[in-house]
Amino acid sequence: MKKYKIGLVSLGCDKNRVDSEIMLGAVTKDYELTNDPVEADIIIVNTCGFIEKAKEESINTILEMAEYKKKHNCKLLIATGCLTQRYGAEIMELMPEIDIILGVNDYFKINLYIEKFINDNNKIAKLDYSDVNINEGERIISTDKQTAYLRISEGCDGFCTYCIIPKIRGKYRSRTKENILKEARALASSGVKEVILIAQDTTKYGVDLYGEKKLHELMHEISEVEGIEWIRVLYCYPEEIYDEMIQEIKNNNKICKYLDLPIQHISDNILKRMGRRTSKQDIIDKITELRRNVPDITLRTSLIVGFPGETEEDFEELKQFLIDTKLNNVGVFTYSQEEGTPAAIMPNQVEESTKKKRERELMLIQKEIFEKNNSLKLGKIYNVLIEGYNGKEYIGRNFEMAPEVDGSILITSSSELKKGEFVKVKITGKMEYDLIGVVFDELS
Repeated sequence: MKKYKIGLVSLGCDKNRVDSEIMLGAVTKDYELTNDPVEADIIIVNTCGFIEKAKEESINTILEMAEYKKKHNCKLLIATGCLTQRYGAEIMELMPEIDIILGVNDYFKINLYIEKFINDNNKIAKLDYSDVNINEGERIISTDKQTAYLRISEGCDGFCTYCIIPKIRGKYRSRTKENILKEARALASSGVKEVILIAQDTTKYGVDLYGEKKLHELMHEISEVEGIEWIRVLYCYPEEIYDEMIQEIKNNNKICKYLDLPIQHISDNILKRMGRRTSKQDIIDKITELRRNVPDITLRTSLIVGFPGETEEDFEELKQFLIDTKLNNVGVFTYSQEEGTPAAIMPNQVEESTKKKRERELMLIQKEIFEKNNSLKLGKIYNVLIEGYNGKEYIGRNFEMAPEVDGSILITSSSELKKGEFVKVKITGKMEYDLIGVVFDELS
């Protein structure tokens, strides 16, 4: 009997990507995978429901995939993820084209739900919430094979006033070190060279399981896995960064000197309204401490403009912070008024036009800082992970570049370079977001 073909569309963050990879790992045992929705008998849309734009994209994607039920092979449309967990069966009522709705739990059981639908032909909504399950399971890596995300915990206890994630994903719960290391070894054996540690807050890893932060120990033990060459850490809330973690980053050559710090704002007034457990001075002190201990560290952050109550003085403070600290990479987002969050009903909501104006101003400041930082890299030599070839040049990244968000290095080489290979590259030029280089060994 011919196997049904399954296609999957993954939206949202890299944590969602891991969920999608777990689903792919589950369905591949009984079904054939396809990237072509025209061929797919079953289509899964793993949604994002974090902010308004993400919700709109998720809904539009579901409706787009529903067209394949009308015109092509698709007999079963499944919606999963944060949007469905957040809005539940309401999604199915609004979009009757959906046959199965799942939340953010039990992805590894997706085969059971598919089989049940095929046998009974009755719609299914499975949205039970579990604080225990972290959706672990075998994965099919969807990134380039040399790089993989490694989720070390699920959920969040932060309850920032703008964020719906704790209500969707539940309380913070860490995976055991043994379980994570088992996955790291499996990834390494499949050819992965770079693992990227992710969670809602990686710096709190282990508190719930071991009674204290254990990220430094976890990083060290992953670095001992044969085949892993780079360990990159994302989403480190500055108030949770601690000395043992900094020292491990400083002293361990396999750990990229790179951190993503979700700062969001710098004004004490706004930080307090956001429910953040930190202050302007604490953030500045943490950045200073990181740079003192790890002088070549790359720091990325995300900022929110237009939060309720943000005054011109608050915004000017944020602008000056960017100018003074000269962070390497910055993402700027306009505040999204999300129902179900305390910030959504706060007074003094900021006009959309003001949000956009402030976003543009910050990005112009950061663009100038970014260009100056890139100019300083001319002539430097980096260890670069090769990711592919575009027909003219090889494409790679150095330790300063996380995939998909921090640009790439375009590399000239007279000899063939292989994906997953590390080579020494001298930087010879720069573009708006990317660098240009040549393999160092080939320079005369």
